[in-house]
Amino acid sequence: MVLMMIQHHHQHQQTSTTLAPHPIPLSASTHRSPATSSHTQSPSPLSLVPLTSSSHRLPPTPPPPLLLDHVISPIASAAHHSAEPALMLARVSFSDIATYDGAPCGPYLRAVEALAGSLMRHNAAVIELGGAEASLMRCGLEAARLYFRSRSQNGVVKGCSNRGIYMYRAGRPVEDWDSSPPCMAEIFRCMGKAARSALCAIARHLRLRSDVFNQLLDDTPLPAGEVSSSVLVATYSHTSLQNGKGAIGGGKLAVSGEVEKGLLTLISSDSPGLQVCDPNGHWFLADCSSAPGDLLLITGKTLSHTTAGLRPAASYRAASDYSSGENSGGSRTSLAFRLMPQGNAILDCSPIAAAGHIIPPSYVPISVSQFMDDLSAEEDVNCNRPDNTYVAQNDVNKEPSLRSVLSDPIS
Repeated sequence: MVLMMIQHHHQHQQTSTTLAPHPIPLSASTHRSPATSSHTQSPSPLSLVPLTSSSHRLPPTPPPPLLLDHVISPIASAAHHSAEPALMLARVSFSDIATYDGAPCGPYLRAVEALAGSLMRHNAAVIELGGAEASLMRCGLEAARLYFRSRSQNGVVKGCSNRGIYMYRAGRPVEDWDSSPPCMAEIFRCMGKAARSALCAIARHLRLRSDVFNQLLDDTPLPAGEVSSSVLVATYSHTSLQNGKGAIGGGKLAVSGEVEKGLLTLISSDSPGLQVCDPNGHWFLADCSSAPGDLLLITGKTLSHTTAGLRPAASYRAASDYSSGENSGGSRTSLAFRLMPQGNAILDCSPIAAAGHIIPPSYVPISVSQFMDDLSAEEDVNCNRPDNTYVAQNDVNKEPSLRSVLSDPIS
């Protein structure tokens, strides 16, 4: 009886030894951690000795670091379009930064910190709209695209069928000859609410009252007969014709991009194609992962002066080397809301000083009209200089960066 058990044991060892060279269990277990591979392939307790003796066959299997290389390489190749920093942009919900009565809750405080941190690190952030607002923006982009295409086909816009721009101001009388894309009034109100909420969040992060900048803005709603200072700009162009310029429209074209003049700008588009310059002078694709219901937020020169440089202005440009999505058909449509101050308002940094921030001597009170005239004159000089690329890129980010680091409470 004992002899029969010994013979049966030798036969089982020969069977397990002949099956061991086949790497079927090993190849299936290479997707798991290597520490568990020896346990997942053991057929029975009697075959433990043959498995330990055949452990020298394990090295031919591919090591786990090779699998990690295949995951990292596509991300590194995306750096050609400088799209990787856009993944770090903060995405805050519009409902979380909307002002309300009562004590501040956790979502509001976290959204304010995330929004301010993204603006400090990248000069940009993303505001996510809700269901109804996102549907409105999607319809507005589609309506603007059809509007510009129909005008080019009908010959209304001569000589520039591949590019179009329309500027909408609330309160402006509409003439008989002046047609506009649909839903402009509704989109103006929607983006205006989001822009004012973002401005309140920026003020709260600087230890200011959330409504401290309201004295610079238009009254809500507008008084009868007045035209809004803020403007909604609809643009349409083929990405191959942007050449790094005219990303939003309504401003002068420059080789190094445009610098926003107002308080802040919200941008919605149907395809990627907008680059933003971060505080270190690096350009990155800011809207590569944005949907029509997402609003890209960038700040302007007026807000930079009002905050004594604590919130620097952003520089942006069109990404000429980036191909648009399949749904856009080689074109890009965008809606940009520029939150602008009233012309008779005064830019004063006294609230910033009252909050304990440092005010450099160069930030003196100035009227908005004079401030805008000075910016236009400076812009004309920079555009006419042969080295305007270097001047524009350094004026935006170099001067306020050290001051913001020293004075900002997060730093």
